[in-house]
Amino acid sequence: MPFFQSEAFVRSALLLLDAPEVGPVTFQAIQARFPNLPDVFLHPQEVGQALSLEIGTRTYLSEPHHERAEEALRWAEKPDQFILLKEDEAYPILLKDISDAPPVLFVKGNLSLLNDPQIALVGSRQMTAYGAENARAFARDLAQKGLTITSGLALGIDAEAHQGALEAGGHTIAVMATGIDKIYPASHLKLAREIAQRGCVLTEMPFGTPPDKRFFPRRNRIISGLSLGVLIVEAALKSGSLITARFASEQNREVFTIPGSIHSPLSKGCHQLLKAGAKCVESAEDILIELKPWLEAQLKGQHPIPKKTISSPSLEVLEEPYQQLLEKVDYVPTSINVLIERSKLAAGSVSSMLLRLELEGYVRHSPEGYTKIALGSHS
Repeated sequence: MPFFQSEAFVRSALLLLDAPEVGPVTFQAIQARFPNLPDVFLHPQEVGQALSLEIGTRTYLSEPHHERAEEALRWAEKPDQFILLKEDEAYPILLKDISDAPPVLFVKGNLSLLNDPQIALVGSRQMTAYGAENARAFARDLAQKGLTITSGLALGIDAEAHQGALEAGGHTIAVMATGIDKIYPASHLKLAREIAQRGCVLTEMPFGTPPDKRFFPRRNRIISGLSLGVLIVEAALKSGSLITARFASEQNREVFTIPGSIHSPLSKGCHQLLKAGAKCVESAEDILIELKPWLEAQLKGQHPIPKKTISSPSLEVLEEPYQQLLEKVDYVPTSINVLIERSKLAAGSVSSMLLRLELEGYVRHSPEGYTKIALGSHS
Protein backbone atom coordinates (compact mmCIF):
# COMPACT_ATOMS: atom_id res chain seq x y z
CA MET A 1 0.00 0.00 0.00
CA PRO A 2 1.19 3.59 -0.48
CA PHE A 3 1.90 5.25 2.86
CA PHE A 4 -0.24 8.25 3.74
CA GLN A 5 2.82 9.86 5.37
CA SER A 6 6.45 9.65 4.28
CA GLU A 7 8.07 6.27 4.83
CA ALA A 8 10.62 7.86 7.17
CA PHE A 9 7.81 9.30 9.31
CA VAL A 10 5.96 5.96 9.39
CA ARG A 11 9.15 4.08 10.29
CA SER A 12 9.84 6.51 13.14
CA ALA A 13 6.28 6.10 14.43
CA LEU A 14 6.70 2.32 14.44
CA LEU A 15 10.01 2.58 16.29
CA LEU A 16 8.50 4.88 18.90
CA LEU A 17 5.51 2.57 19.28
CA ASP A 18 7.94 -0.19 20.29
CA ALA A 19 9.71 1.91 22.94
CA PRO A 20 9.40 0.69 26.55
CA GLU A 21 7.10 2.74 28.79
CA VAL A 22 5.66 4.62 25.80
CA GLY A 23 1.90 4.25 25.59
CA PRO A 24 -0.55 6.43 23.64
CA VAL A 25 -0.41 9.34 26.09
CA THR A 26 3.42 9.46 26.26
CA PHE A 27 3.62 9.02 22.48
CA GLN A 28 1.29 12.00 22.12
CA ALA A 29 3.41 14.09 24.51
CA ILE A 30 6.61 13.26 22.62
CA GLN A 31 5.02 14.08 19.28
CA ALA A 32 3.59 17.35 20.56
CA ARG A 33 7.12 18.43 21.53
CA PHE A 34 8.85 16.92 18.48
CA PRO A 35 6.28 16.88 15.62
CA ASN A 36 8.78 15.59 13.09
CA LEU A 37 9.12 12.07 14.51
CA PRO A 38 12.48 11.23 12.81
CA ASP A 39 13.99 13.99 15.01
CA VAL A 40 13.18 11.89 18.08
CA PHE A 41 15.83 9.35 17.06
CA LEU A 42 18.30 11.98 15.84
CA HIS A 43 18.26 13.78 19.21
CA PRO A 44 17.34 11.10 21.79
CA GLN A 45 19.03 12.76 24.76
CA GLU A 46 17.22 16.04 24.13
CA VAL A 47 13.89 14.18 23.93
CA GLY A 48 14.58 12.25 27.12
CA GLN A 49 15.50 15.35 29.09
CA ALA A 50 12.67 17.49 27.73
CA LEU A 51 10.02 14.94 28.78
CA SER A 52 11.76 13.35 31.79
CA LEU A 53 11.53 9.91 30.19
CA GLU A 54 12.52 6.71 32.00
CA ILE A 55 16.11 5.48 31.63
CA GLY A 56 14.96 2.42 29.68
CA THR A 57 13.08 4.63 27.24
CA ARG A 58 16.07 6.93 26.75
CA THR A 59 18.34 3.97 26.10
CA TYR A 60 15.92 2.59 23.50
CA LEU A 61 15.64 5.95 21.68
CA SER A 62 19.45 5.95 21.35
CA GLU A 63 19.51 2.36 20.06
CA PRO A 64 16.03 1.50 18.71
CA HIS A 65 15.14 -2.02 17.63
CA HIS A 66 14.36 -1.97 13.91
CA GLU A 67 13.32 -5.57 13.35
CA ARG A 68 9.57 -5.32 14.09
CA ALA A 69 9.26 -1.94 12.35
CA GLU A 70 10.82 -3.31 9.18
CA GLU A 71 8.63 -6.41 9.33
CA ALA A 72 5.53 -4.22 9.66
CA LEU A 73 6.62 -2.09 6.70
CA ARG A 74 6.97 -5.22 4.57
CA TRP A 75 3.56 -6.41 5.75
CA ALA A 76 2.00 -3.10 4.66
CA GLU A 77 3.29 -3.53 1.10
CA LYS A 78 0.60 -6.15 0.46
CA PRO A 79 -2.88 -5.25 -0.84
CA ASP A 80 -5.50 -4.11 1.70
CA GLN A 81 -2.97 -3.95 4.55
CA PHE A 82 -2.43 -0.52 6.06
CA ILE A 83 -0.38 1.25 8.68
CA LEU A 84 -2.57 4.17 9.64
CA LEU A 85 -1.27 7.12 11.67
CA LYS A 86 -3.39 9.54 13.62
CA GLU A 87 -2.43 12.30 11.16
CA ASP A 88 -3.93 10.42 8.20
CA GLU A 89 -7.29 11.47 6.75
CA ALA A 90 -8.45 7.85 6.77
CA TYR A 91 -7.95 7.58 10.55
CA PRO A 92 -11.39 7.12 12.20
CA ILE A 93 -12.75 10.50 13.26
CA LEU A 94 -14.56 9.26 16.36
CA LEU A 95 -11.54 7.36 17.65
CA LYS A 96 -9.31 10.39 17.11
CA ASP A 97 -11.42 12.32 19.64
CA ILE A 98 -10.70 10.09 22.66
CA SER A 99 -8.03 11.29 25.07
CA ASP A 100 -5.74 8.28 24.58
CA ALA A 101 -6.34 7.59 20.89
CA PRO A 102 -3.91 5.06 19.38
CA PRO A 103 -1.12 6.88 17.53
CA VAL A 104 -0.83 3.97 15.07
CA LEU A 105 -3.37 1.46 13.75
CA PHE A 106 -2.61 -1.68 11.76
CA VAL A 107 -5.61 -2.41 9.52
CA LYS A 108 -6.29 -5.38 7.25
CA GLY A 109 -9.35 -5.13 5.00
CA ASN A 110 -11.73 -2.36 3.99
CA LEU A 111 -10.24 0.87 5.34
CA SER A 112 -13.31 2.98 4.48
CA LEU A 113 -15.41 1.13 7.06
CA LEU A 114 -13.56 2.85 9.90
CA ASN A 115 -15.56 6.02 9.36
CA ASP A 116 -18.90 4.32 8.72
CA PRO A 117 -21.57 4.27 11.50
CA GLN A 118 -20.72 1.51 13.94
CA ILE A 119 -22.34 -0.16 16.94
CA ALA A 120 -20.14 -2.15 19.32
CA LEU A 121 -21.58 -5.46 20.43
CA VAL A 122 -19.71 -7.28 23.22
CA GLY A 123 -20.29 -9.69 26.08
CA SER A 124 -19.14 -12.70 28.02
CA ARG A 125 -16.82 -15.40 26.70
CA GLN A 126 -18.75 -17.96 28.78
CA MET A 127 -22.13 -17.26 27.19
CA THR A 128 -25.49 -18.98 27.59
CA ALA A 129 -27.66 -20.13 24.70
CA TYR A 130 -29.87 -17.08 25.46
CA GLY A 131 -26.87 -14.75 25.09
CA ALA A 132 -25.62 -16.41 21.91
CA GLU A 133 -29.03 -16.18 20.27
CA ASN A 134 -29.45 -12.52 21.20
CA ALA A 135 -25.94 -11.54 20.10
CA ARG A 136 -26.34 -13.11 16.67
CA ALA A 137 -29.89 -11.82 16.17
CA PHE A 138 -29.11 -8.22 17.21
CA ALA A 139 -25.94 -8.17 15.08
CA ARG A 140 -27.85 -9.54 12.09
CA ASP A 141 -30.69 -7.03 12.44
CA LEU A 142 -28.42 -4.02 12.99
CA ALA A 143 -26.15 -5.02 10.10
CA GLN A 144 -29.18 -5.33 7.81
CA LYS A 145 -30.07 -1.76 8.76
CA GLY A 146 -26.64 -0.59 7.58
CA LEU A 147 -24.66 -0.41 10.82
CA THR A 148 -21.18 -1.91 10.96
CA ILE A 149 -20.84 -4.33 13.90
CA THR A 150 -17.66 -3.80 15.91
CA SER A 151 -16.41 -6.34 18.45
CA GLY A 152 -13.28 -7.95 19.88
CA LEU A 153 -12.87 -11.32 18.08
CA ALA A 154 -13.07 -13.07 21.46
CA LEU A 155 -14.77 -16.36 22.19
CA GLY A 156 -18.44 -16.23 23.08
CA ILE A 157 -20.59 -13.15 22.46
CA ASP A 158 -17.97 -11.34 20.35
CA ALA A 159 -17.75 -14.22 17.87
CA GLU A 160 -21.54 -14.47 17.68
CA ALA A 161 -21.73 -10.74 16.91
CA HIS A 162 -19.23 -11.03 14.05
CA GLN A 163 -21.01 -14.11 12.70
CA GLY A 164 -24.42 -12.43 12.83
CA ALA A 165 -23.17 -9.49 10.79
CA LEU A 166 -21.57 -11.78 8.21
CA GLU A 167 -24.73 -13.89 7.95
CA ALA A 168 -26.69 -10.73 7.15
CA GLY A 169 -24.30 -9.82 4.36
CA GLY A 170 -23.24 -6.78 6.38
CA HIS A 171 -19.92 -5.40 7.58
CA THR A 172 -18.05 -6.11 10.79
CA ILE A 173 -14.82 -4.87 12.38
CA ALA A 174 -12.67 -6.97 14.73
CA VAL A 175 -10.43 -5.09 17.17
CA MET A 176 -7.57 -7.23 18.48
CA ALA A 177 -5.35 -6.96 21.57
CA THR A 178 -2.42 -8.67 19.81
CA GLY A 179 -0.22 -7.82 16.86
CA ILE A 180 -1.99 -7.89 13.50
CA ASP A 181 0.00 -11.05 12.68
CA LYS A 182 -1.03 -12.87 15.89
CA ILE A 183 -4.69 -13.91 15.65
CA TYR A 184 -6.09 -14.75 19.09
CA PRO A 185 -7.68 -17.08 19.87
CA ALA A 186 -6.08 -19.29 17.23
CA SER A 187 -9.42 -21.04 16.73
CA HIS A 188 -10.72 -17.78 15.20
CA LEU A 189 -8.16 -17.68 12.39
CA LYS A 190 -10.78 -18.62 9.78
CA LEU A 191 -13.24 -16.08 11.22
CA ALA A 192 -10.60 -13.35 11.19
CA ARG A 193 -9.84 -14.05 7.52
CA GLU A 194 -13.52 -13.83 6.63
CA ILE A 195 -13.88 -10.57 8.57
CA ALA A 196 -10.85 -9.10 6.74
CA GLN A 197 -12.43 -10.03 3.40
CA ARG A 198 -15.84 -8.53 4.19
CA GLY A 199 -14.92 -5.93 6.79
CA CYS A 200 -11.62 -5.29 8.53
CA VAL A 201 -9.39 -6.44 11.37
CA LEU A 202 -7.32 -3.89 13.29
CA THR A 203 -5.05 -3.41 16.28
CA GLU A 204 -2.88 -0.77 17.91
CA MET A 205 -0.34 -3.29 19.18
CA PRO A 206 3.11 -3.48 17.53
CA PHE A 207 3.82 -6.22 15.03
CA GLY A 208 4.45 -9.57 16.69
CA THR A 209 2.77 -8.74 20.03
CA PRO A 210 1.50 -12.00 21.63
CA PRO A 211 -1.64 -12.28 23.79
CA ASP A 212 -1.30 -10.61 27.20
CA LYS A 213 -4.14 -9.98 29.64
CA ARG A 214 -2.88 -6.42 30.23
CA PHE A 215 -3.72 -5.45 26.65
CA PHE A 216 -7.38 -6.49 26.51
CA PRO A 217 -8.72 -3.48 28.49
CA ARG A 218 -6.73 -1.22 26.14
CA ARG A 219 -8.46 -2.89 23.20
CA ASN A 220 -11.86 -2.22 24.76
CA ARG A 221 -11.44 1.57 24.62
CA ILE A 222 -10.89 1.26 20.86
CA ILE A 223 -14.03 -0.84 20.41
CA SER A 224 -16.14 1.84 22.12
CA GLY A 225 -14.17 4.72 20.63
CA LEU A 226 -14.94 3.62 17.07
CA SER A 227 -18.66 3.29 17.77
CA LEU A 228 -21.72 5.46 18.31
CA GLY A 229 -22.87 3.15 21.08
CA VAL A 230 -22.12 -0.10 22.87
CA LEU A 231 -24.53 -3.00 23.36
CA ILE A 232 -23.64 -5.32 26.24
CA VAL A 233 -25.41 -8.60 25.53
CA GLU A 234 -24.41 -10.74 28.50
CA ALA A 235 -21.91 -9.99 31.26
CA ALA A 236 -21.02 -11.12 34.76
CA LEU A 237 -20.18 -8.55 37.43
CA LYS A 238 -16.43 -8.87 36.75
CA SER A 239 -16.75 -9.11 32.97
CA GLY A 240 -14.38 -7.17 30.75
CA SER A 241 -17.48 -5.98 28.92
CA LEU A 242 -18.18 -3.66 31.84
CA ILE A 243 -14.81 -2.05 31.13
CA THR A 244 -16.03 -1.39 27.59
CA ALA A 245 -19.21 0.14 29.03
CA ARG A 246 -17.12 2.36 31.28
CA PHE A 247 -15.02 3.56 28.36
CA ALA A 248 -18.20 4.19 26.36
CA SER A 249 -19.58 6.37 29.15
CA GLU A 250 -16.32 8.34 29.38
CA GLN A 251 -16.34 8.83 25.60
CA ASN A 252 -19.98 10.04 25.59
CA ARG A 253 -21.22 6.99 23.71
CA GLU A 254 -24.61 5.42 24.38
CA VAL A 255 -24.62 2.29 26.53
CA PHE A 256 -27.30 -0.33 25.84
CA THR A 257 -27.89 -3.69 27.46
CA ILE A 258 -30.28 -6.62 27.27
CA PRO A 259 -31.98 -7.79 30.47
CA GLY A 260 -31.73 -11.44 31.47
CA SER A 261 -32.78 -13.80 34.21
CA ILE A 262 -32.29 -12.54 37.76
CA HIS A 263 -30.92 -16.01 38.53
CA SER A 264 -28.19 -15.96 35.87
CA PRO A 265 -24.68 -14.81 36.92
CA LEU A 266 -24.15 -13.71 33.32
CA SER A 267 -27.01 -11.21 33.60
CA LYS A 268 -25.84 -9.53 36.79
CA GLY A 269 -23.39 -7.24 35.01
CA CYS A 270 -26.12 -6.16 32.59
CA HIS A 271 -28.53 -5.49 35.44
CA GLN A 272 -25.86 -3.46 37.24
CA LEU A 273 -25.52 -1.33 34.12
CA LEU A 274 -29.29 -0.84 33.98
CA LYS A 275 -29.29 0.36 37.59
CA ALA A 276 -26.51 2.77 36.67
CA GLY A 277 -28.44 4.29 33.78
CA ALA A 278 -27.76 2.15 30.71
CA LYS A 279 -30.64 1.89 28.24
CA CYS A 280 -32.65 -1.33 28.26
CA VAL A 281 -33.29 -2.73 24.78
CA GLU A 282 -35.55 -5.50 23.52
CA SER A 283 -35.01 -5.08 19.78
CA ALA A 284 -32.62 -3.55 17.28
CA GLU A 285 -35.23 -0.85 16.67
CA ASP A 286 -34.78 0.39 20.26
CA ILE A 287 -31.11 1.10 19.47
CA LEU A 288 -31.81 2.73 16.11
CA ILE A 289 -34.34 5.11 17.66
CA GLU A 290 -31.81 6.26 20.27
CA LEU A 291 -29.00 6.65 17.74
CA LYS A 292 -31.08 8.26 14.98
CA PRO A 293 -29.80 11.86 15.44
CA TRP A 294 -26.19 10.65 15.61
CA LEU A 295 -26.62 8.39 12.59
CA GLU A 296 -28.12 11.20 10.53
CA ALA A 297 -25.27 13.53 11.47
CA GLN A 298 -22.59 10.99 10.58
CA LEU A 299 -24.20 10.12 7.25
CA LYS A 300 -24.25 13.85 6.40
CA GLY A 301 -20.52 14.06 7.10
CA GLN A 302 -21.00 15.94 10.35
CA HIS A 303 -19.40 15.04 13.67
CA PRO A 304 -22.04 12.78 15.24
CA ILE A 305 -21.13 12.91 18.94
CA PRO A 306 -22.68 15.94 20.66
CA LYS A 307 -20.89 17.64 23.50
CA LYS A 308 -22.02 16.03 26.71
CA THR A 309 -24.30 18.27 28.71
CA ILE A 310 -24.99 17.06 32.21
CA SER A 311 -26.74 18.88 34.97
CA SER A 312 -24.70 18.78 38.14
CA PRO A 313 -25.62 15.70 40.17
CA SER A 314 -26.94 16.15 43.65
CA LEU A 315 -25.79 14.08 46.60
CA GLU A 316 -29.37 14.09 47.84
CA VAL A 317 -30.40 11.58 45.15
CA LEU A 318 -27.68 9.10 46.13
CA GLU A 319 -28.38 6.40 48.65
CA GLU A 320 -26.37 6.64 51.87
CA PRO A 321 -23.81 3.89 51.01
CA TYR A 322 -22.96 5.64 47.74
CA GLN A 323 -22.60 9.00 49.47
CA GLN A 324 -20.27 7.45 52.01
CA LEU A 325 -18.12 5.85 49.32
CA LEU A 326 -18.03 9.11 47.32
CA GLU A 327 -16.69 10.89 50.40
CA LYS A 328 -13.71 8.52 50.34
CA VAL A 329 -12.78 9.57 46.76
CA ASP A 330 -10.31 12.45 46.44
CA TYR A 331 -10.12 15.21 43.84
CA VAL A 332 -6.87 13.59 42.69
CA PRO A 333 -6.77 9.98 41.43
CA THR A 334 -7.55 7.48 44.19
CA SER A 335 -6.77 3.81 43.55
CA ILE A 336 -9.48 1.22 44.03
CA ASN A 337 -7.36 -0.56 46.65
CA VAL A 338 -7.24 2.63 48.72
CA LEU A 339 -11.02 3.00 48.39
CA ILE A 340 -11.56 -0.60 49.51
CA GLU A 341 -9.37 0.03 52.55
CA ARG A 342 -11.06 3.33 53.40
CA SER A 343 -14.61 2.08 52.96
CA LYS A 344 -14.11 -1.35 54.58
CA LEU A 345 -16.38 -2.78 51.85
CA ALA A 346 -15.84 -5.89 49.72
CA ALA A 347 -13.91 -5.38 46.49
CA GLY A 348 -16.89 -6.44 44.36
CA SER A 349 -19.20 -3.96 46.09
CA VAL A 350 -16.75 -1.09 45.66
CA SER A 351 -16.27 -1.89 41.95
CA SER A 352 -19.99 -2.00 41.19
CA MET A 353 -20.71 1.14 43.23
CA LEU A 354 -17.91 3.03 41.47
CA LEU A 355 -19.34 2.02 38.10
CA ARG A 356 -22.66 3.64 38.99
CA LEU A 357 -20.95 6.76 40.38
CA GLU A 358 -19.01 7.03 37.14
CA LEU A 359 -21.97 6.53 34.84
CA GLU A 360 -23.95 9.15 36.78
CA GLY A 361 -21.13 11.70 36.60
CA TYR A 362 -19.87 11.77 40.20
CA VAL A 363 -16.40 10.34 39.51
CA ARG A 364 -14.04 9.98 36.57
CA HIS A 365 -11.84 6.95 35.98
CA SER A 366 -8.26 6.93 34.68
CA PRO A 367 -5.44 4.35 34.81
CA GLU A 368 -4.26 6.01 38.05
CA GLY A 369 -7.61 5.60 39.82
CA TYR A 370 -10.88 7.41 40.47
CA THR A 371 -11.21 11.19 40.76
CA LYS A 372 -14.17 12.99 42.31
CA ILE A 373 -15.84 15.50 39.99
CA ALA A 374 -16.68 18.78 41.69
CA LEU A 375 -20.39 19.55 41.70
CA GLY A 376 -21.14 22.31 39.23
CA SER A 377 -18.12 21.49 37.05
CA HIS A 378 -20.14 19.55 34.45
CA SER A 379 -20.61 21.10 31.03
